[in-house]
Amino acid sequence: MDSALEIEGLCVRFRLYDRTLTAVDNVSLRVERGETMALVGESGSGKTVTSLAVIGLLGSKALVASGSIGVGGRDVLAP
Repeated sequence: MDSALEIEGLCVRFRLYDRTLTAVDNVSLRVERGETMALVGESGSGKTVTSLAVIGLLGSKALVASGSIGVGGRDVLAP
């Protein structure tokens, strides 16, 4: 069975002038069809950045440095 969502080793960085900031580092999770899952954590822990990466709405200064995101068996990071 294909997972509804599968994230493996996601790393998201932001370019800030002459440096980069790692906002999400090595996040992995799997949500099967029919399951409900919540991302919870402290402010600034990467919940929103992870969600924006999944739906493809990271800003122009953001870079998915590594990892994979699959939705319904389709790689959403593929060109």
